[in-house]
Amino acid sequence: NPDLDKYAMSTGLDKLDLEKLFDQNASSLLGPESGVMRRWKNDSMGKNEARVAIFPVKNETSEHVDSQLQALLSKFETKLINSGYVTVVSYENQKKLLVEEIKTQQSAAFDPDKAAQLGKQLGANYFITGKIYDSAEKSGSERRVQYFLFMQAIEVETGAIRWQNEANLTKGLIK
Repeated sequence: NPDLDKYAMSTGLDKLDLEKLFDQNASSLLGPESGVMRRWKNDSMGKNEARVAIFPVKNETSEHVDSQLQALLSKFETKLINSGYVTVVSYENQKKLLVEEIKTQQSAAFDPDKAAQLGKQLGANYFITGKIYDSAEKSGSERRVQYFLFMQAIEVETGAIRWQNEANLTKGLIK
């Protein structure tokens, strides 16, 4: 049934709920009103492109949605990459790159002039992270759950929060 995803079957988070929360945050970060995006655009014109890493979103709900959160962070990462204004640093794969690939390239089997050099990794100057919370209420046969997804861009050098947004969603059921 193509309309199956349109209707809530519970007060739990589903794929459409999470996409809505992430899309609200992505629109806030990438939109014309975003101060940090204006900064990143200006920096990219001066050939000083911001380097951004995506960190996990902390799940403070009772929902088992960690894998969906990771998938949506990949979607968020794609939007940042495709903006053309930032370099996205792969935080998730950085250790693997250092330990395995660069070590392998340093072996005698590789041309030393073409092998990657240790110490040439890009460090992020910003990272994007967040937390998701819920607040549940029950009265008689009614149940309502409110979800809040806070995301922020933090400047690594200073720890300053350069962007933050809250997206929220309410779900309810009557039995």
